[in-house]
Amino acid sequence: MAGCEPSIPMQYLPFGGALLYESWMRVSWPKVESVVNAPDLVHATTIIAPATTRPLVVTLHDLAFLRHPEFFTARGNKIFRRSLEILKKNAQAVLCSSRATMTDCVDAGFSASILHHVPLGVNDAPATPSDVQRVRSTYSLPSEYVLFVGTLEPRKNLARLVQAHALVVDAPPLVIVGAQGWGNGTPIASENIIFLGHVPTADLAALYAAAQALCYPSILEGFGLPILEAMVQGTPVLTSLATSTEEVAGNAAVLVDPLDVSAIADGLHRVLARHDELSDLGRAHATTMSWQRTAALTHGVYTQVCAS
Repeated sequence: MAGCEPSIPMQYLPFGGALLYESWMRVSWPKVESVVNAPDLVHATTIIAPATTRPLVVTLHDLAFLRHPEFFTARGNKIFRRSLEILKKNAQAVLCSSRATMTDCVDAGFSASILHHVPLGVNDAPATPSDVQRVRSTYSLPSEYVLFVGTLEPRKNLARLVQAHALVVDAPPLVIVGAQGWGNGTPIASENIIFLGHVPTADLAALYAAAQALCYPSILEGFGLPILEAMVQGTPVLTSLATSTEEVAGNAAVLVDPLDVSAIADGLHRVLARHDELSDLGRAHATTMSWQRTAALTHGVYTQVCAS
């Protein structure tokens, strides 16, 4: 995708994908050091850590496969659990996007002493009026709509959102943006349900900005980046109580029980009624969640690991 190419030199191992993951987990090969000369540490940004003899830092966004194994394939559950045991033995530091994930890591057997709360950030560039007009035209959007953004998988709770949306009289159409994942959660397009599928990253900011609200009642998230992406654009947010989404939203969103369709419907009514208030609260909250802070916290962990 244009604009997403790495800005630093890249080195590649001789193979990738599922074969690489299996090789890392079974025989601890090929090692990162075979293509990167004498790294100070290795940072794994997913649950499957690369083979290395250097100090290992890992980012864990969530352990959803432990709390809701029914949302994952049998193979996925098996691989994630195997890798988790490797991480518990080998990681010098674990970065968690939310305090909810930190709690899950302690429950899973990690020492609290190696856990670090490193929230994600958000780019703070509002969409321009011309960008908004462009996406309205490109996707033939209605004048008003509420938005869902996320991969279509069971834990995103799209089926309940669609049911709740149908209960709200005169609710704007629900526009659904997201790549097909797995499960049976893909709704049928209709006059009130508009399914766009995957859209280019360059269009997302304007899609948020044009929406009356973001509806994100996920059952479990490690963070919930669409919440902040919407808030940057001044778009009011409805999201879930109790999971990390409540942390990310702060006091700037309508929070609902994601398992209660009527609660989601009531929340949709409230988020639309409080549009201007929540728009201002969200913009202010998003300014506190920068990628610069994420980078500084990550660098602090690197320094600590290298000094130990």
